[in-house]
Amino acid sequence: MKTDIHPEYATAVVKCACGNTFETRSTIADIHTDVCAECHPFYTGKQRLVDTAGRVERFRQKYLSPDAKKAGKAESKES
Repeated sequence: MKTDIHPEYATAVVKCACGNTFETRSTIADIHTDVCAECHPFYTGKQRLVDTAGRVERFRQKYLSPDAKKAGKAESKES
């Protein structure tokens, strides 16, 4: 086997966008993530929509049922 081909592993600090930090081992010293086990919807049970430029709202408008569209229009005329 070849010698000196394996990378050096050291303690790494992982920082999440939610503010959570924890330590692990990696070849990279600082790791920045968008989601972690503290804020990921799968682990927390809470749904979080990351809406970019109103895409979720446009999707809902496009695929809204005809009955719901009529009710939505009636509500908007009243206000």
